[in-house]
Amino acid sequence: MDNCIFCKIAAKQIPSASVYEDEELLAFKDINPAAPVHLLIIPKVHIDTLSSIQPEHTALLGKMLALAPKLAQEQGCAPVQQADGSLSGGYKTLINTGPDGGQEVYHLHMHVIGGPKPWRGQR
Repeated sequence: MDNCIFCKIAAKQIPSASVYEDEELLAFKDINPAAPVHLLIIPKVHIDTLSSIQPEHTALLGKMLALAPKLAQEQGCAPVQQADGSLSGGYKTLINTGPDGGQEVYHLHMHVIGGPKPWRGQR
């Protein structure tokens, strides 16, 4: 896509604060973070929305989801079991789809949002 900002980021035409990259995915820090940790995981191939996913994208989606806990751990926001058995920390994953779903960039992306609260937009 010629005007897709995430395609340009994946192609290294626009710089990003990358935290992970392989042949299929790129993860980078959100430029307008809603929390202390706010990453975006994108496929390098252009897929405009989650609703556009085809059967051949199943493994790619699984890879995106499997990457989220690894990145959360690396960024210090994974859940941690305390001595009393309770959990602290944590993160959420979010995929906005379509205008009513809050999607602003029409290239599939998953947010990984975490860190100490309060967060901006913590719904």
